[in-house]
Amino acid sequence: MKEEIITRLNNVETKERVKILYACESGSRAWGFPSANSDYDVRFLYLHPKEWYLSIDLELKQDVIERPINDQIDLSGWDLRKALRLFRKSNPPLMEWLGSPIVYWDKYSTATQMRQLADTYYSPKACMYHYLHMARGNYREYLKGEQVWTKKYFYVLRPILASNWLEREWGIVPTDFRVMVNQLFNSGELKREIENLINAKMLGEELDYGPRIPVISNFIDKEIERLEGKQFADGTHPCSADQLNGLFRFALDEVWL
Repeated sequence: MKEEIITRLNNVETKERVKILYACESGSRAWGFPSANSDYDVRFLYLHPKEWYLSIDLELKQDVIERPINDQIDLSGWDLRKALRLFRKSNPPLMEWLGSPIVYWDKYSTATQMRQLADTYYSPKACMYHYLHMARGNYREYLKGEQVWTKKYFYVLRPILASNWLEREWGIVPTDFRVMVNQLFNSGELKREIENLINAKMLGEELDYGPRIPVISNFIDKEIERLEGKQFADGTHPCSADQLNGLFRFALDEVWL
């Protein structure tokens, strides 16, 4: 499958006349709990030739490349200008891409340079609100009541644990879900139930509509209520775009010699 993903990335480069800088896995496979039928959620950053950016209508141009899901492969990428604007705002999905344990393509220095600047632009407050919004939305949609969508526990647990990670000031949230679980919980019934849920998903068990898991649901209920009433401090300050402008110009020179 990796060879097929590389082939499709090469096809994107040829058809769109761009250069892909970095490509990684971003979904359940990167989070560490894929099932056999999980999609391959491939996300990438790319650059057009220099002349493409020297245009009076640049802001009207498309800055995303997407392909329909085909044979479990979901391809989607951002132009580097878009990515760097979001990076400046501490966009959590982009931070997770840069921290993905599954990298398909890393031909240039762009991703490494972005990681080196991550602490400068990382805003725990912005990320906290993002994760809380995600947890709250998925909770309302899938996990209220005595019967719940079992596999959706991950989509509430993960942002809640990310919020806990940020509260402890441990830095950028890791992409791998198990890293958070192991760091936040030494042992106990909650950790055992989460591990059972992970193992069930990876073994391909049906995790559809069924009875709530009391230990996990009770934890989620309490954490959402607690987090919603919390004021989040932010030790960061607005950062200049100068370093990111420099990174962008460097990438253009590096890629389009």
